This record gives sequence, C-alpha cells and structure tokens, in this order.
Amino acid sequence: MTRVLGLAGGPEVGGRTATAVAGILAGAADRGAETGLLELSRTALSEVVEAIEGADAVVFGSPVYRATYSALLKGVLEGTERGKWGETRAPLQGKAAAVVLTGASGHHFLAVNDLRGVLAGFFAVQVLAPGLYLDHSGFLDRKTLTEDSAALAATHGSALVDLTITVRSSPALAALRPQV
Repeated sequence: MTRVLGLAGGPEVGGRTATAVAGILAGAADRGAETGLLELSRTALSEVVEAIEGADAVVFGSPVYRATYSALLKGVLEGTERGKWGETRAPLQGKAAAVVLTGASGHHFLAVNDLRGVLAGFFAVQVLAPGLYLDHSGFLDRKTLTEDSAALAATHGSALVDLTITVRSSPALAALRPQV
C-alpha cells in the first residue's frame, strides 16, 4: 500500500491550501493510496517529521506570501534533517513528492519552482513536475475546488502514486543523496 501524506502550510485550518492538498490526496486515494493530512498551523514539528518518515510520498502545500511559500512550511523544511553533516535522519530522502501552492492571482505561480528546487536539490526528493498552482479562480469557496481544479488535483494525486511506485522500485532513484 502506498502511503501519501499531505502537509498544509497555511495559517488557517481548513483554508484554500488544505482544500488544494485534499484534492491531490483524493486523486491518490482513488488509486488505492492510504492518505492523511496534517495542518502545519496546529501540528508540532516532531509529529510532522515522524509522519514524513512513515509516508512513501508527501504533498507539500502552501499559500504564497511575498512570492514564496509560507513560514510554516519553511520551518518544517528547516527542522527536517537530511542525513548530512552529522544528522542521523533523512526522512525525505528516497521519497516522491508533489507541490501545490495557492495564491490570490496567477502572478505568483513561479513560486512552485522554488519549492520544487529545495525539495529536489537540498533533500534529494523526486518531485512531480509540473507543480500545481491554484489562484482564487480555482475555488468555488474556501473549501471547494472548481470542477476543473478538482480534476487537475486528482490527476496530480494519481501521477504522484505512479511516481512513488517508480521511485520505490528503482534502487538507483532511492539511493540518490543530497550532494552537499
């Protein structure tokens, strides 16, 4: 069974970011994955890291503030070891991931690439491309994606399951480590 963890890095519980992450998780669940969602605004770092260790794949979700992902998500990434420089754990290493960011307008969609770069380069995570960016037009309200956005999120979830299976079955992909 593939286990997919969703991390929602928005300051509000149940906001648009959590809705977008849940849309990706729904697509993964449709493919038979076991899914779970953690809201970073109400979850301790130790619990997040433990959940990452138990997952096969992670969906990283965040609203965009000042052209980048949230401080909540940055805090998780800064507090997550990567097996370098005396660190004893590397919970993200050898995992697959998807990225979904939310924002007020389409002007910030390139922030997806910044998060993808950190995950791939710094943590050696295999990140689904392209990332997903949803502005307000992708939502009917704070808790409901439009039909098109829901279908796109579900496709990302399904593709994440495929990527996860590929990463798990490849000794070479699973062996990749951060360079520095």
